[in-house]
Amino acid sequence: MTKILLLSDSHSYIDDRIVEYAKQADEIWHGGDFGSFEIIEQLEKIKPLKGVYGNIDGAKIRSEFQEVSRFFCENVEVLMIHIGGYPGKYTPLAQKEISEKAPKLFISGHSHILKAMFDHKNNLLHLNPGACGKQGWHKMRTMMRFVIDDTEIKDLEIIELGAKV
Repeated sequence: MTKILLLSDSHSYIDDRIVEYAKQADEIWHGGDFGSFEIIEQLEKIKPLKGVYGNIDGAKIRSEFQEVSRFFCENVEVLMIHIGGYPGKYTPLAQKEISEKAPKLFISGHSHILKAMFDHKNNLLHLNPGACGKQGWHKMRTMMRFVIDDTEIKDLEIIELGAKV
């Protein structure tokens, strides 16, 4: 059983609440737009970090993370792309990756809109944790946490971090 903290669009911001949730996880996954390498270093000191670079991330972050990440957590195949869209509105890159080999879990960020949707056509779960940072048009800062137990994705929780001020 693996406890995951899923966040995205930190835009160079992290606070004590994010750190406390990260300490409770087994792994931290970041859907892109870290904003600064210091965020990566801070998260890596807490727990193992997986992620993708986002459109605002510079050369140093892009040298450490890929645009597309495909990996297994236990027996669940995961696909992560920062700008990926969502079921029925996938970006061309996400559509290409999903049509070549659909994962069980597809994660994207970028929109700052929290979404959890099942894609019946591709038989996958799509998650977008919204934005945990203070930059952008979103009003509420959000993240997600969930558990992967063998082939099962379960116990999904929405975490509201408070209004963006």
